[in-house]
Amino acid sequence: MTNHARLVATRVPRRPEGVVLVLHGGASRRDRVRVSPTQLSVVRMVPIARRIAAAGRGRLAVFRLLNSTRGWDASHTPVEDVRWALAEIGSRFGDSLPVCLVGHSLGGRAALLAGDQDGVRSVVALAPWVHESDGGVVDLAGRQVLVVHGDQDRVASPSRSAVVARALRRTTEVGYVVVRGGKHAMLRHGRVFDRAASDFATATLLGTKARPPVRQVLAGEDLVEV
Repeated sequence: MTNHARLVATRVPRRPEGVVLVLHGGASRRDRVRVSPTQLSVVRMVPIARRIAAAGRGRLAVFRLLNSTRGWDASHTPVEDVRWALAEIGSRFGDSLPVCLVGHSLGGRAALLAGDQDGVRSVVALAPWVHESDGGVVDLAGRQVLVVHGDQDRVASPSRSAVVARALRRTTEVGYVVVRGGKHAMLRHGRVFDRAASDFATATLLGTKARPPVRQVLAGEDLVEV
């Protein structure tokens, strides 16, 4: 049986001014295991999606994407699932609405690598699991990018995400927030991760005012520690 990606609506106002697509992480499993809505990597993104929806105050459509399979399968990566989701969103709302991609772990990598798709205005990568070479395979010119990474992450390397951020900075604006004491699950200092994602999404899509550390990033600071 073929697995298919699925969109889960968090909030869909009648006339949204922008769209946020929230992407989960999660390690690979054998035999292309189908993503479960109850797996921890998926559940972790629920409060982030809800926080963004609340901050949007009825102006943003917020969806979560459930990938077709767990992990990063070379034959069908989460990037393809994101492209499918963006096409679905485009068919529903038209091509004029700006989109922000918000992803954690492998979802953060997918957000970065799919950030060059038409309609994407901004990208938030939370504790992204990346390869150093990722920064050289995608051109995010014209987008605004935020990377938020805990310095105690032992699953996804902060040093690798910093390398990717520097590479992307050659063509676009990239802010990098270091969360002191933060780990991969984003449970410790979770409010910092959640609020950064929410503030950046609403600021880049709606022009709302942001709080620190996103305020500093939008003001042009490349690196902020919190």
